[in-house]
Amino acid sequence: MVLPHMISLLLLLCSSPQVFVGGISNSTEAPCDRRCLANTRVAKELFSAPQNDNCTIIVNITSIQYETLSFDTKDMQMNSRIKVNMEWKDPDLGWMQEKSRFPTIVLPVDKIWIPRIVLDNAIETSMEPYTNDVQVRRDGTVNHAVVLFTTVSCQINLFNYPFVAGSCPVAINGWSQKTCTLTLQIADNVTLVGGSRGEWQTTSVIKTVDESNRVYLQVALSINPFSAFVTLILPSGLVLLADLVSFALPFEGGERNSFKVTLVLSFTMFLLILSDHLPNGGYCSPLLHYHFSFCLVCLVMSMLASIVLTRLSVDDSFLVCRRSAKVHPSNSSKTNDGLDQEKDTGVRTIKSGDLASETASLQKIVNFLETMDEGEKEVQSKVAFAYLLDKFCFGFFIIIYILYAIVLITITRTDICKVNNLDFWDESHREDAYYDYSYSDSDSYSYTNTYQ
Repeated sequence: MVLPHMISLLLLLCSSPQVFVGGISNSTEAPCDRRCLANTRVAKELFSAPQNDNCTIIVNITSIQYETLSFDTKDMQMNSRIKVNMEWKDPDLGWMQEKSRFPTIVLPVDKIWIPRIVLDNAIETSMEPYTNDVQVRRDGTVNHAVVLFTTVSCQINLFNYPFVAGSCPVAINGWSQKTCTLTLQIADNVTLVGGSRGEWQTTSVIKTVDESNRVYLQVALSINPFSAFVTLILPSGLVLLADLVSFALPFEGGERNSFKVTLVLSFTMFLLILSDHLPNGGYCSPLLHYHFSFCLVCLVMSMLASIVLTRLSVDDSFLVCRRSAKVHPSNSSKTNDGLDQEKDTGVRTIKSGDLASETASLQKIVNFLETMDEGEKEVQSKVAFAYLLDKFCFGFFIIIYILYAIVLITITRTDICKVNNLDFWDESHREDAYYDYSYSDSDSYSYTNTYQ
């Protein structure tokens, strides 16, 4: 009985070879590898954002690396480079329901949706991928890093420039429409790279949350005062010192006037340097503007005082319409002619032997010499009076400079100017923002954020 059963089973197998071969082929088919999984996800063309029922997208910022590239003191703009590591979940990219042993795959960055980061107080922002690939886990979690190059408008109190220390906010945020939002959950892992850039130094960067639960990066900045002190403050002090020392020069010959005019012209050069380096207006205008204005006024007053004293040394009045009694070529020539005539008359009188006429001529000569002596005394008295006024002016400027130094030190130690650098958060202002997204053929993307 066993033999007939074996023969029937053999006939059954031979009668259905296709079923037998098909079963073997299906059992020996190779499983899908990482590239196969990646190509399957790319074929879905998931260019739109993952959208749940409440239309809320949550992106976790795992770490931030901040670097200050430059700071424009005149325009009050800060250029920064920010590397952002982020992750979000897109269930359509996962393969939890599939039998695959691979926990992660790599996808091209331009084949899936990538969240765009918004900076609320940015003037211009460009966003570039740190790499051209993203990593996707089995549950659909995407890990990606982007680099932001941004220019931020920053209001720092420059009243005590160059002894300035302040902070500048960088408001990294998502976007919000009427029904859909992109929410960023920023971790505390914020690091600083390259703290010194020119005269400005970045001392720290911390994540800050204000009273309205708005998150931003607080960038602490300070200035190295050496450069500004050498190029602006020290020259102005030396010019004022040179102006005080110039009071030791005599003013009769005009050397002092020429020197003071040179000081005024040289000081205008520092005014040009100041106007090119610092902002000209604003609520907290730098105290250096007022300092240079005061120095210029003092230099001009000192120059005018020297000119007036030079005029007083040769005449009783500094008015131009009055002529000096000292310099009269015609009168002096007439006097000399009269003296010659008197000498000739005296000679003739001697020759004639008229003693009375000789006595009269000698008296005229004596009167003439007395008149000249009185003129010299008058000139000396004028010069002495001018030098007395010069000493008074010298003491006056010393007192003014001492009082100014005391007032200046008092003002710099008083916090009389405050700046609100968080006034950019305005909902109506944010609604006017538009974002221009552009893609390039080199598997990279960028966007520009512009506020109307």
